[in-house]
Amino acid sequence: MELADVDLVNPDRYVDGIPHDALAVLRRESPVHRHAEPDGPGFWAVTRHADVVHVSKNPELFSSAAMGTSLFDVPETEMIWLRSLLINMDPPQHHKFRRLIQKRFTPRRIQGMEPRIRERTREIVEGLVRKGEGDFVTEVAAELPLQVIAELIGIRQSERRRIFDLTNRLIGTTDPEFGSTPEDGRQAAAEMWVFANELATARRESPCDDLVSALIQADVDGEHLSDTEFNSFFLLLAVAGNETTRNLISGGLLALLEHPDQLERLRRDRSLLPRAVEELLRWVTPVIHFRRTATADTELGGQPIRAGDKVVMFYPSANRDEDVFDEPQRFDVGREKNPHLAFGVGQHFCLGASLARMEIALIFEELLRIAPEIELAGPVRRLRSNFISGIKSMPVRIGEG
Repeated sequence: MELADVDLVNPDRYVDGIPHDALAVLRRESPVHRHAEPDGPGFWAVTRHADVVHVSKNPELFSSAAMGTSLFDVPETEMIWLRSLLINMDPPQHHKFRRLIQKRFTPRRIQGMEPRIRERTREIVEGLVRKGEGDFVTEVAAELPLQVIAELIGIRQSERRRIFDLTNRLIGTTDPEFGSTPEDGRQAAAEMWVFANELATARRESPCDDLVSALIQADVDGEHLSDTEFNSFFLLLAVAGNETTRNLISGGLLALLEHPDQLERLRRDRSLLPRAVEELLRWVTPVIHFRRTATADTELGGQPIRAGDKVVMFYPSANRDEDVFDEPQRFDVGREKNPHLAFGVGQHFCLGASLARMEIALIFEELLRIAPEIELAGPVRRLRSNFISGIKSMPVRIGEG
């Protein structure tokens, strides 16, 4: 592939997986690359690990709040509410709002949830094993994060599929199966806000030990969250709590099935599982990009960046950087040095990283325990998206040990 052929915007380029060939060209020839976009001013595509880290750790130069984290510009009328999302905040506001829920995601607290999550995981995997075949995405990869986030947020398990449907529509606006216009995403967001308001009303009357109760009782600088702030928190927790983990688990199984030698290696030596989880995160990298906006003239990777420029970080590229990873195009469940950026880095490092790691590890631990025979039983259908590397369906046949 030539540099002139690189296109990171068109979602059609992602339906067969992340275009790693294009990203490799950029890392080699133009690691901070001026990329055109239809109906827009263009952006700087940042593809090297060191540059992604630099942008992430300097929010005073590269702002999340100025124009949000979406690649495409949105009207200022939308930015007003988008800035109430934690991912679209800069310090010091970001620190204040992150602290509201940070204690709910400490490694110690997550470890205390392990017995319940393990029990749920076992039931889910055993259910698929008993059937012998099914869609791994909906029956396993999506099911565990949905059950866990439903418990954390405080919704009935019977309502978790409502979250599944709404997050699919929020994320999948470029996929004809879920929507086709930004308006479809806005409608899904509006429905999510209605759901959030219903829960807030119920918890004001009957508080529980869940995130919704914690948020409606929280205060920032002596004031409770506004309806917009609460709804935005709920939306972000619902999406981040299931969408990315679901896609990592399904993409992780696909990676193992495509590399049977590594799957067999993991079966023979279960002690490799913690390293394997990190390699799955590096290899799959569900979130493809986030955008920042330069607040002042600066320089990045030898390129002059002007105030107001879009700067877009491509995490799958950073996670295959030849300067950081030994043989980055090799899938290695025993990889030792693995400073991947699948959870981001800096102030916006994923709050749910400990929880996601636990869910991923437990799913594969149970699969290795009771399913020695597992194979694809049909075509894998991927999400048409330049933002999320997702799998919509993955039929599998699975055998009992």
